[in-house]
Amino acid sequence: MLQKHFIKNKKYNKRLCNEPDCSSGARGKTDKCILHGGGKRCNEPDCGASAQGKTDKCKKHGGGKRCNEPDCGASAQGKTDKCVLHGGGKRCIEPDCGASARGKTNKCVLHGGGKRCNEPDCSASAIGKTDKCKKHGGGKRCNEPDCGASAQGKTDRCAKHGGGKRCPNCIDWPDSRIGKSKYDGYCATCFKVIFPDDERSKVVFIHTKEIMVRNIINKNFDGFIHDTPLYTGNCDCTHRRRIDHRKLIGNTILAIETDEFGHRDYNKIDEEIRYDDLYMIHSGKWIFIRFNPDSNVSKVDIDRKLAKLIKTMKKCIERINIDLVEIIKLYY
Repeated sequence: MLQKHFIKNKKYNKRLCNEPDCSSGARGKTDKCILHGGGKRCNEPDCGASAQGKTDKCKKHGGGKRCNEPDCGASAQGKTDKCVLHGGGKRCIEPDCGASARGKTNKCVLHGGGKRCNEPDCSASAIGKTDKCKKHGGGKRCNEPDCGASAQGKTDRCAKHGGGKRCPNCIDWPDSRIGKSKYDGYCATCFKVIFPDDERSKVVFIHTKEIMVRNIINKNFDGFIHDTPLYTGNCDCTHRRRIDHRKLIGNTILAIETDEFGHRDYNKIDEEIRYDDLYMIHSGKWIFIRFNPDSNVSKVDIDRKLAKLIKTMKKCIERINIDLVEIIKLYY
């Protein structure tokens, strides 16, 4: 049976992997190639990867040649002494590009190298072992029920459901945000609060629609608080829910939320829970104005929308304290 897996010609004698349709060479004393489990395997528990070089471990667990950069324990790539991050392995052939070439191509992902998404008219990079990019369903997906978004980083959840690298300041908050490298791992909101004198804080949000709404509110009204956690001094502060713009008038909080694109991707159940959390913090009366500044539903220009917002706020202030909870949606 084993005899048929030998190929003989003038140049070599080679024993082939016995997996169907596999022409790779069998490794060591096994009948399989490295891909199908042949050769020496990594001795880490529950790891079936191939052991590298003269070691008993795979690349992931420290086997094979390592990068010679100080304090770098990553695997050296190809015939070089460095990992991909430090310039090892095959590089992209595009001028002035030092990124790693992907797969069997001579280009990095940015310049079209590696496997591409197989959706029509999509040139993005296919993710992981799939044939699609993140947008079209490739790579690891969020494990929340009925959520098809892409899982972030090494987590099993999308950004909306708590995945990815979170901001260290608000990581335990229900509405925690993704940390940004340009803000030293903090989200933009927390960075601005914690480091108000940093040069980067001076431009945070400066061009966003929320700031535009804040400016028009401050021009017409006094006393509205912008984007500050709402919690009492008598609890463990587990909620810390934020409201874009709020003001306590009597025993009623008038809250204005700037919902870019109508929050069309937000989870409705999460939104209801948020209302409940806020009510637990302030058990008085509420009026919410949910303001969509974008034109995805209405074709009304932004100046007319802002004028309508101010007019609605004035009417609400005139009739404050009528209903327990009132939610007004503008341009949904």
